[in-house]
Amino acid sequence: MKDQPVFLGMQAEGREWVTMFSRETRARFDYVFTDSMTWTNPAGKRMRLWIPEEVEIGPDPQAFMDLLVSKTVEILEKEPIDIYVNPTFLPAVIAPRYDALWTEPRMARVIDAAVKSRVAIEINGRYKLPSEAFLRLAKARGAKFTFGTNNGGADDLGDWSYPLEMQRKLDLKWTDMFVPGHQPSRARRE
Repeated sequence: MKDQPVFLGMQAEGREWVTMFSRETRARFDYVFTDSMTWTNPAGKRMRLWIPEEVEIGPDPQAFMDLLVSKTVEILEKEPIDIYVNPTFLPAVIAPRYDALWTEPRMARVIDAAVKSRVAIEINGRYKLPSEAFLRLAKARGAKFTFGTNNGGADDLGDWSYPLEMQRKLDLKWTDMFVPGHQPSRARRE
């Protein structure tokens, strides 16, 4: 893609990606994105939150949420990323309790970490995440946004109705959006 009129993005999977790619390699991309859907719990179990048989919520969903928020904040503050994708994703077993589990203090912790680290928050079309309440709070706190679909290939670009609906409801302007090239990627800044 060298010399082509496109932005190049790097998808970072899992928490070990930072040690697998040099700073120089990461800096070759216009932006780096990741999510908080893959991490290791305190018992040492690697979890991919979208795979039900890999997830361990434990007896207390509130404790799981506190751990998820802590892991997310750590990712936002320490990993050299530009975009937080699939934001606020919850495993299927607790996803129906999204509004009760994503409390305002939890949302604020994640949003504040993103704003502090200049990480944009994706508005995801596939999962319809994050919630409108999260997005309103994020806008009020000065977050930047981007649209995405978590697509699996060129024939799976998804349904853009949710991001566009949120753009209208929140009256997002281009200045509210992450635009590659307007500042060096975080990999180049750090």
